[in-house]
Amino acid sequence: MTAQPEDAAPLWTGRHDGDGPEHARWHQAVQVVGDGAAPDPAADHVALLGFRSEEGVRRNRGRVGAADGPAALRRALAPMALHGPLAHGAVGLHDLGDAVTVGEDLEAGQDAAAALTAQGLDRAGARLTVVLGGGHETAWSSYLGLMGSGIGPRAGQRWGVLNLDAHFDLRSEPRPTSGTPFAQMAAAEERAGRALRYAVLGIAEASNTGTLFQRARELGVTWWTDEQCLAAGAEGITRFVEEFAAELDVLYLTIDLDVLPAAVAPGVSAPAAHGVPLPLIAAAVRAAASSGRLALLDVVELNPRLDVDSRTARTAARLIDDAVRTVAGASA
Repeated sequence: MTAQPEDAAPLWTGRHDGDGPEHARWHQAVQVVGDGAAPDPAADHVALLGFRSEEGVRRNRGRVGAADGPAALRRALAPMALHGPLAHGAVGLHDLGDAVTVGEDLEAGQDAAAALTAQGLDRAGARLTVVLGGGHETAWSSYLGLMGSGIGPRAGQRWGVLNLDAHFDLRSEPRPTSGTPFAQMAAAEERAGRALRYAVLGIAEASNTGTLFQRARELGVTWWTDEQCLAAGAEGITRFVEEFAAELDVLYLTIDLDVLPAAVAPGVSAPAAHGVPLPLIAAAVRAAASSGRLALLDVVELNPRLDVDSRTARTAARLIDDAVRTVAGASA
């Protein structure tokens, strides 16, 4: 099931200082597909969509509320100032609306989100597709969308996923949850005769069992812990991302907001006791966006019910803006 795109239009509001690129903000530039005059899909643009889902978090025995994440992220993005090609309209912002998990039917919700994600990836002129989650079950729908699109394996391209996360999310469970998406990807890639290219920055040793570390080793996952990230600094993290992306044609970046310290991101299901400082996560995002290979980005696990002064939503919006601005600047 997909929500009508018009549902997103009231969220794109904010301060209006004047017309022209020198006053531009997200809410003035976003065009909601289906809302009056449709934007030209062939023009250079960033495609945005939401996945209103928290069933995966519930199944994983987490604190629910992530279904409200897409709306909160749009509200946080709306007043942010635009610069460069985005401000001048050389690269547009197109909102495709939301997919929804209805009740406990996570699988149907993921199928709907996958279809909307593939639509975003396949749009002529799309420079980046951004998915606003949703629990980390969003990652499985992002994967399905990538596999169903015309890029990646269908085009004979090498692809990989970089996860900024305190958790591997490689759990083995009777049914999918927010903790299983990368195990699902690994199994699907094996069935397709491929090995999953998977890297993680921010792993918290105290939050991942020995079994999960062993599974990561078996799958050839590359990771750094939160403490390793801190020791490496922005330069080391940038090099990690560049080296991972260099082996790919298509990069998928997923940002689980629980990778950040709890003081920065309190509005998540599992706040981090340690976490990776925001400047280092921002460095990873900018490195991914600068690689020339980033096609798909999702931001997950925002729980507005648990947020403090919209702190987590604003932080997430800044990371999204960094990625979008970097990609737009490179493609203009």
